[in-house]
Amino acid sequence: MIKVVIADDHVLYRAGVKTALAAKPDVRIVAEADNGVQLVHMLKYQKPDVVLLDIQMPLMDGIGALQEIKRDFPDVKVVVLSMHDDNSMITRMMELGANGYLTKTADLEAIYEAIRNCYYNEFHFNATTNMALIDNLRNKKQAIQDGANPEAKLSEKEITVLKLMCEERSTREIADMVDASPRTIEAIRDRIKAKLNIKTTAGLILYAVKHNLLEG
Repeated sequence: MIKVVIADDHVLYRAGVKTALAAKPDVRIVAEADNGVQLVHMLKYQKPDVVLLDIQMPLMDGIGALQEIKRDFPDVKVVVLSMHDDNSMITRMMELGANGYLTKTADLEAIYEAIRNCYYNEFHFNATTNMALIDNLRNKKQAIQDGANPEAKLSEKEITVLKLMCEERSTREIADMVDASPRTIEAIRDRIKAKLNIKTTAGLILYAVKHNLLEG
C-alpha cells in the first residue's frame, strides 16, 4: 500500500484527487494539508511514501516545503501538482529534489502513474518535465557558447557593480557609490570575470544585457 499525503490549499481540488485515488487498491491517502507549515509538521508524525505538493500555498509555499522535506525527510518522494507550467519553475522544482512534476490539468491516471513511478522507480518523467529539462540544458549550452559560466551566481553587490560598469562609471565613481575603496571595486570586477569566465568588459556588458541585469 502506497501511503500518500496531499498538500494543497484548494479544498475542492484535494477532495477531487482524494476521491479519485480512493478507487485505486494500492494507494491510500493518509493525511491532507492546506499549507507548507502544516505539511512539514505533519510529516513528523505521518510516514507517507509520496507527497502530492502544490506550489502556491499560504504560510509556506511548495518551494519552501520541498526544501524542508528533502532536508528532513529525504526518503519521502514528492510529486509537484501545480498550475505553473513554465519550464523555469519545473526545472527549479526538479533541481530542488522533486521526484515528479504534473500540471493540475493532469487526469487521474497520470497522477496515479506518477505516484507509482516515484514509489517504485524514484522518479516520474513525462513530456512536461522532459521538455523543461531539455530547455534548461539548451540554455546552459548557449551560455557556455557565449563564454559565460551558466552555474555562476553573482551576489547583490557584484550585480550592482556590474550595472554601474555598464553605465560606464569609473572605478572611483563606483567606489564612492557603493561605499568601498577603488581597490575593492577592482577585486569585485576581477571576481565577476572569474565567476563568469569572461575576460573583457565588453563581454561583461553583453552578459548583463542578455541576462536582463540592466532592467529595473
